[in-house]
Amino acid sequence: MQIPTTRVVFIRHGPTAWNAEKRIQGRVDTSLSAEGRVFVATWRIPDEFAGFKWYSSNKKRAIETARIMGLDPIAEPLLAEMNWGEWEGRIIGELRAEYGEDMAANERRGLDFRPPGGESPRDVQKRVAGWIKATAQGGQPLGAVVHAGVIRTIYCLASGWDMTGKPPVKLLDGTAHLFDVDTGGMPSVSRLNIPLTGA
Repeated sequence: MQIPTTRVVFIRHGPTAWNAEKRIQGRVDTSLSAEGRVFVATWRIPDEFAGFKWYSSNKKRAIETARIMGLDPIAEPLLAEMNWGEWEGRIIGELRAEYGEDMAANERRGLDFRPPGGESPRDVQKRVAGWIKATAQGGQPLGAVVHAGVIRTIYCLASGWDMTGKPPVKLLDGTAHLFDVDTGGMPSVSRLNIPLTGA
C-alpha cells in the first residue's frame, strides 16, 4: 500500500546585488538587482505545479521573485533565510581569513555551524520542517519561493546529508526542487534542479 504524500516544491529567489558581491544576506531585507529581475522574468512555473498553493519568505527578494513569476504568494516569516547575526553583510572568504582555524572548525560542524548572534542550519531546519508539517495537510500541493539556506536544510532532512563535505547533489539556482512529504511531515527527495527557463 502506497503511503500518501504531499508534494512541496521550493524555488530560490532571484539574484541580488549582495549575491553578486558574495555578501551574506541572511535576514537583511535586500531586493532583487536589475539583472536579477531580468533573469527571473525568463522563469516559468512548470505546468505540473499548476494548482499548487504558493508561499514565500517574507523577505522582499523572495516576494518580488514570486510576483515576477505571476504568483501571489502568502508571505511566511518561518521561511526566512538563516539569521547570520554579526556576520550579515560580510563575505565568507574574508571571515575565513580573519578567523582562520576557528572558522574552519565552525564550518566542520555542518548543520550545527553557528555565526555569532545567529542561527544554525539545524535551527532553520527545525522551523521550516515545522512549517511543512503544519501546512502540508490534506494533500494540497505547496510551492514556496525561499532562500538557498532554507532549501539546503530541507534537502539535508530529506537526503541525510549533514552539511559536511560536498552535497550528494548540487542544488542549482534558477531551478525548482520537489519533495514528497509524508503524513508525519518528513520530506523525501522527488526531483531536484527542475528547469524554470523554457518551462
